[in-house]
Amino acid sequence: MEPETKAKLLSIGSVDMDPAILDWVTIATAGPGAGNLAFYFSTGGHRVRLSIKQSSPLKAEMEKGELIIRENGTEIIRGEIEEELIHCPDQAFITMCEKCVFDCKFCPVPKLEGRVKSIDEMLFNIEEAYESGKLNAISITSGVEESAEKEVHRAEELIRKLREKYVLPIGVSVYPTKDSTRRLKDAGADELKYNVETMDSDVYKKVCGEQNIDDVLEALKEGVEIFGENKVCSNFIIGLGESDESAKRGIDKLVSMGVIPILRSANIHPLREGEVFIERPSAERLLMLNRYLKVKLDEQGLRADKFQTMCLPCAGCDINPHVDLD
Repeated sequence: MEPETKAKLLSIGSVDMDPAILDWVTIATAGPGAGNLAFYFSTGGHRVRLSIKQSSPLKAEMEKGELIIRENGTEIIRGEIEEELIHCPDQAFITMCEKCVFDCKFCPVPKLEGRVKSIDEMLFNIEEAYESGKLNAISITSGVEESAEKEVHRAEELIRKLREKYVLPIGVSVYPTKDSTRRLKDAGADELKYNVETMDSDVYKKVCGEQNIDDVLEALKEGVEIFGENKVCSNFIIGLGESDESAKRGIDKLVSMGVIPILRSANIHPLREGEVFIERPSAERLLMLNRYLKVKLDEQGLRADKFQTMCLPCAGCDINPHVDLD
């Protein structure tokens, strides 16, 4: 999959196809893509996660065991559907809480009737994935049911129980609290993700007004100190109204801290229409910003291909600069 092709697929984010032809279709339970029917498509060692929408300009059909994606009747790419374990190939990607008290305007989770999973349920699901023989990593994320502190406590408990049984990389992504970084590391987490969402201060106030970007940045800085180099990342949404210059400044700041940004395409959900400005980034913009990111990571001696958990090794929803770019 050429970088230009992957960027095009990500810029559109969907295909029109019959979901009945797929064995592996899931509904996302976390983040801006929550509630969407989607699957993983891969070819040549690269993958992309696509939602299924009748309105998509891309059409996909199975032919002789391959999925072929076309635009206006012209083939773009062909490849295979990847089997998922838990919301991700090769990983158990667990969402502890599918609710959130924060009202980030780009995210449908606060408006969805999500579940809160028990520790026992999550342990059972992970064991099922482990017994498949295909599990390479465990990743834990969560909304906020009542408080960030409660989710950190549950993540800490889950990680400790997992460490009693599995010798696998464990990554965790929750909303930070004053002492969450040290607690999650001591519990046995290997990698950490605290999401900035956007690095444009004006945009942040509009879309994440109930949160504090300075607290998140301070937690990320501490994360690098405690977890180490190439162990801390952050989702950075592109398409919320920030300029290219603002996005680059945000990349510069995060990379200078030792944090690897994950440039995630903004996605408008029907439950959020009219509440937020979203312009899904073009393929050209995604490539330009990710190539800029790659240069900055190389200058800092950071590697996006060193991560073992969460979004960077999956790279289904984003471009990994050290995996997908030339």
